Amino acid sequence: MLRGTTIGLRARHEEDIPLLRTELYDDVVNGSRSEAAAWRPITPGAKDPRLVVDDTNERTVSFSVVELEGGTLIGSADLWGIDNHSRNAHIGLGLFPSARGKGHGTDVVAVLCHYGFAVRGLRRLQIETLADNAAMLRSAERNGFVREGVLRSSAWVMGEFLDEVLLGLLADEWKSGRS
Repeated sequence: MLRGTTIGLRARHEEDIPLLRTELYDDVVNGSRSEAAAWRPITPGAKDPRLVVDDTNERTVSFSVVELEGGTLIGSADLWGIDNHSRNAHIGLGLFPSARGKGHGTDVVAVLCHYGFAVRGLRRLQIETLADNAAMLRSAERNGFVREGVLRSSAWVMGEFLDEVLLGLLADEWKSGRS
């Protein structure tokens, strides 16, 4: 397990999947805001590609987020689009509604940065988030991510186009920010 201050990132367990689906993806609004594709219901017990881990896919590493105190499952985190040639990847995370507003998102981003830079040897990490996602923007910026641009009207969410913010962090910036 990778440990932060308040959270741990561990391998996804089969028993995590129903709770992750219920807490993160069955909610139409939350699911629509967190996915690039249109929301659709998934039959219970189906092999939901957003949640079932394919250990042969080297371009994505999926974690379950747990509270260190007690080990309670509180969300999901991913390093995705991993490009070992250019040494970059994207960060994604989703926390259960009950876990939001407690600083866990900032801790998840910090642990994913450690994993990406120190464990995987990547050079750049990137986050794309909706422009009105203040919690993710705050979590990213607290970890040293820099706003690099706005993708205007790039996300179709619940009947309207929304802007996305592109943020990036380089390994050297992450190292200097930690010292």
